[in-house]
Amino acid sequence: MKKKILAAITAGLIALGSFGISDAATREEIAAIHVEKASDFQFWNDDSPTKAKIIEFVEDVTNPFSANYIPPEDRIATFDMDGTFYCETAPLYFQETMFLHRVLDDKNYTAPKKYLNLAKKIKPKVYAKQKLTPAESKLYFEGLTAVYAGMTDEEYRAYVRNFMQDNETGLTNLKRGEAFYLPMVEIMSYLTNNGFQVYIDSACGVSTTRELINGVIPIQFDRILGSDFNYTSTNMGKDTPHDHFYDRHKEKIIISGKPLIDNAKTIKIFSIMNQIGKRPVLAFGNSGGDSGMLEYTLQNDKYRSMSFFVICDDTERELGNPTRAKSDTALALKRGWNPISMKNEFKTIYGYNVKRVK
Repeated sequence: MKKKILAAITAGLIALGSFGISDAATREEIAAIHVEKASDFQFWNDDSPTKAKIIEFVEDVTNPFSANYIPPEDRIATFDMDGTFYCETAPLYFQETMFLHRVLDDKNYTAPKKYLNLAKKIKPKVYAKQKLTPAESKLYFEGLTAVYAGMTDEEYRAYVRNFMQDNETGLTNLKRGEAFYLPMVEIMSYLTNNGFQVYIDSACGVSTTRELINGVIPIQFDRILGSDFNYTSTNMGKDTPHDHFYDRHKEKIIISGKPLIDNAKTIKIFSIMNQIGKRPVLAFGNSGGDSGMLEYTLQNDKYRSMSFFVICDDTERELGNPTRAKSDTALALKRGWNPISMKNEFKTIYGYNVKRVK
């Protein structure tokens, strides 16, 4: 009897090891994900149509004898971040949730009254997944940078690192810094290891994105396209940046507090044109904010191209919304974007014991 119990425990451990992560994957475990060939995938269901399409595409366009061969220098793949390979639902985007923390919970910071009143008013709405008014959304967007005015980039990124230690809201066993979709990280690894240049093209702030992926997703910082902070210097005065002589002995560069330069929709195309200089052959998004990038990719006349659309339809392991999932799937099919069902295609999302709080 004892031998049978030991054998069962051993078999369970072996199975766990083959499937991956029991709780949420740590940042170190996410960083260790390495997919080079089709048999290396472990976080996708075997019958996943997305996995099959990606493998077929990569094997086709990297084959020198294929009519669809793409040389390495033109193998460009772009990924949105929030909701595409990182959680955007608990309860909202990372930097939007961090704003609420900064204003309401940070004892070392006294927020301007207008942002304090806003945060108190909208927090219940955000957590209840209720839509904000246009005026609330506008002030919320302004606050994403205003409440960090005067910080250096290094200080801001330290703040991001600290907030990453908080637990996600509505999901068990998951810290904000661990909230990466493991199957999508595998796709990024697979593309990188097959000669693709992987870029992030996000509406999230560049500094926020850099800190979230630093040491986890092996993407160089200069391959991160995002919304930009407006900066100033501690000695700028009435000068404009164009005519200000910066003195390294007397001043530092700091966040001005002016609104982000938003990288969304068609602006994402301009970011690709300005910072990459080539049209992608693969693009991955999850919302209308990614539409420009997805459509621009499918306009690639030179090479075979595909766009994919992540659908948050899982209500057990994620905070999926069936109504939105249905409309997002319809939009993807209408536009020719390949829908990715988290519910039906992901073997796990964050780890096997990360579940929706009931």
